[in-house]
Parts: sequence; C-alpha cells; structure tokens
Amino acid sequence: MSVYSLKINGVIVMGEFTQRIQLSGVKKSFGPKEVLSAVDLTVNTGEIVVLIGPSGAGKSTAIKVMLGMEKADAGQALVLGQVMPKRKLLGQIGYMAQTDALYENLTALENLRFFGKLKGLGNQQLAKEIEHLATVVELSGALKQRVASFSGGMKRRLSLALALLGQPDLLILDEPTVGIDPALRQKIWAELAKLKAAGTSILITTHVMSEAELTDRVALLFEGKIIATDTPDQLEAKYQVETIEEVFLKAEGEDK
Repeated sequence: MSVYSLKINGVIVMGEFTQRIQLSGVKKSFGPKEVLSAVDLTVNTGEIVVLIGPSGAGKSTAIKVMLGMEKADAGQALVLGQVMPKRKLLGQIGYMAQTDALYENLTALENLRFFGKLKGLGNQQLAKEIEHLATVVELSGALKQRVASFSGGMKRRLSLALALLGQPDLLILDEPTVGIDPALRQKIWAELAKLKAAGTSILITTHVMSEAELTDRVALLFEGKIIATDTPDQLEAKYQVETIEEVFLKAEGEDK
C-alpha cells in the first residue's frame, strides 16, 4: 500500500495516496522543440489509464519526466506523492521501457532473480512470483536460456515479467505488448485486470487501440498536449463513434 506521512502541528498524520501519478502543467522542451505542453494527467489507486497518441507525441517523454529520468521545464510531476527519482520508492514501482534493459549474458531466470533481489524480495516469495510470472508471459520453458538467444518478442515478455515482480503499487508500462501475439496479449490484460482489482495503479501506452477499450480512462496525447481524457464509453459518446481508434482519429483531426 502506498502511504504518506506528514507532520502537522507536531502530529504525524498517515494516509494512502489516491493519486499515484499527478502531472500538473508539465512542460518539456528539447532545444527549440516543445515536446510536452502544459500536460495534466492523473492515475488513481486501482485504476488503469492508457496514454495514446502517434509516434513523437511525447508519451515516452511524459513517462521519463514522471520517473525523474528527465527534468520538467515547468509544472510538477509527482509519483506516490513525491518528485522522482526516489530510491526508497523504487520497490513500489514496476517500470517497463520501450527498450528492453536486460542482462543478455544471463539466463531469464538469473535476470528475474537479480531484479527480484533489487526489489527486496525474499527467496520464497521470489521463487513463487517467478513461477507465476513465467506462466503469465509464457516463458516457463525458456527460463534457463540465455537472453542473448531470445527473440524480440521473448525479450519484451521477460521485461514485462520483471516489471511485475514484487506486486508493485504502481505499474508504468511503455508499449508492453509490442511483438506479442493476440492470444498472449489477452492473457497479459487478464493479469493486469487482476492487479487493478488488488489496488495496483497502471499507466500504459500502446498503439493497439483495442487495448484502450479495456481501461478505466483514456488520455489522448497529440503534439505534446492532452486533447481529451475520459472513460472509453464517454469518449465514444462525445465524438459519436464506436471505437477508441475512431475517437483518436476524429479528435486528432479536430485538433489540427
């Protein structure tokens, strides 16, 4: 559980974060190019929010600002109530980047054990989670293979398993289902739904528009701006279309 501790008039007050991600007026430029323009975005406890937009819209930059990998030029980015990076919070966050960060000279099992230990998992819990997650991402038969021998899709699946280790309070997944077949994609989304039901907050980016239908809220990012955000049903009703893909195309056209 993500909790905060504040000292008010000499009294320690404890509570749980309802907004595990909070971006307020975040701006970010690289040279003369403004990549993020006054972005506001929240992800609440036990909620799946999808951030969708064309390539270059600023999705990965927004995530990097959240995690403290990039510094915002203006505005505020809070994760679990704090400005990142914060080492003590890393065990509460599962992060999967677009680019796989794996030790390719190690086996999949050795990668899982190494990152599990970094998250502070005990041997018994780690063994149990590895067995479960290997089944979820369909790598049970490949755990003892060196990652260097993996296909691109297998590496993505291992990266997802690493992000899920430790049952984090917050998951940030940047295009996790790239290169993954539809049947396995359904299995992964079923696992995300279970985590959400247990209180995990999930921010995900994807180019697979049908995945957006499975989320609580959709945020449309275009040229560094959030141009619309609401539940899938509400957005489809607002734009008088039947799918989120149609919502995006119509909203993008109106914004232009």
